[in-house]
Amino acid sequence: MCPPSTSLAAALDDVKRAPLPPGDGLLADLVCANHILYDQGVVDAFGHVSVRHDRDPGRFLLARNMAPGQVGASDIVSFTLDGEPIDAGGRRVYIERFIHAEIYRAHPQVQAIVHSHSPAIVPLTISRGTPLRAVFHMAGFIGTGAPVFEIRDVVGDGSDLLVRDGRIGAALARQFEGHPIVLMRGHGSTVVGESLKQVVYRAVYAEVNARVQTTALGLGEVSYLSEAECASCMSSHEAQAERPWALWKEEARRRRA
Repeated sequence: MCPPSTSLAAALDDVKRAPLPPGDGLLADLVCANHILYDQGVVDAFGHVSVRHDRDPGRFLLARNMAPGQVGASDIVSFTLDGEPIDAGGRRVYIERFIHAEIYRAHPQVQAIVHSHSPAIVPLTISRGTPLRAVFHMAGFIGTGAPVFEIRDVVGDGSDLLVRDGRIGAALARQFEGHPIVLMRGHGSTVVGESLKQVVYRAVYAEVNARVQTTALGLGEVSYLSEAECASCMSSHEAQAERPWALWKEEARRRRA
């Protein structure tokens, strides 16, 4: 099969980059997700949440470079799976957009992603021999040990620990085979889900689980959830992700009224 001509390739690239507005509901939910994650202490001035475009799986939506708690609908930018902004209009975008781009590229089932530096999780990214594990029923998705991404294995020593390009993003994306959450040494974590509501649920309860686990470790030997218990808890409780979403959404609305 002959490759497309230069003019045809350029035309196809133009189509790829043409603006494609998402559904109003998805846009509103993404804004809300930013606010909820800030209100729940998962993100602060840094961190970000994205969602795959509802009209084109080869695109995703992510805010411009700004604090999540201040995101509005006009701040949302569309990106290709190369991490290139389509409609930023000259506005700055997140350096670590490649986290989102490469995970969406590698995992078609992923529909939403949260990257954060949540304070209870960071210590578990640097504590050798003490992995993040599910310790209570709301966090079964964590399983019996979340992997830790080591950026030195990709770029060597001396980096700023940020996922600055597609090569690093692709290496991180490989860690999600069989895991919905991956810790990042000295940095934070990234969580994936099959919907915005699910990924927000997971990001919040991963932070709660980390706090509970650290507290329990100070009391003595910890009885973690088994692999079978993790699977059962995930199936049972994530089916109710709408309940906390509705509560957190209303709380976020009231705070910003």
